[in-house]
Amino acid sequence: MALKTGDVAPDFELPAVRGEEKFQFKLSDHRGKQNVVIAFYPMDWTPVCSTQIPTLQQNLEKFAAQGTQVVAVSTDSIPSHIAWQQKSIGSIGFPIASDFFPHGEVAKKYGVLREEPPVAGVCNRSIFVVDKHGKLAFAKVYEILHQPDPEEVFAVLKTL
Repeated sequence: MALKTGDVAPDFELPAVRGEEKFQFKLSDHRGKQNVVIAFYPMDWTPVCSTQIPTLQQNLEKFAAQGTQVVAVSTDSIPSHIAWQQKSIGSIGFPIASDFFPHGEVAKKYGVLREEPPVAGVCNRSIFVVDKHGKLAFAKVYEILHQPDPEEVFAVLKTL
């Protein structure tokens, strides 16, 4: 079961890329400084994900104006994230993190790792908004073929 609004967001540290820059993304580095939107998505290269991540990119300035860091998370590898940007979606200016190994551990902590067919082993499409105090201000799991509406997230961010 996915975490709910009001729960404490589990801390995590994952390898990530911003464009082709590789680094470690650690959630607690943002505590007390800015809100964080965690966008779990199923897989690189798929149609809905290939629209969702660029949509977040298009709204990056709006997120920054709300004092918010965006991070996308999937169980794909760092090389996959880089190739996906190079060959399909273009360079992304926020971290795309890899929950590849141990496989899906962060997604499990958030209750969004799909463990049943179809498509076991990938993240459920979901959005979590972590406030500056480390608590979930928003938590929603979407149908796998449904792209989240950023305006739903902005409405929450305006209240923080």
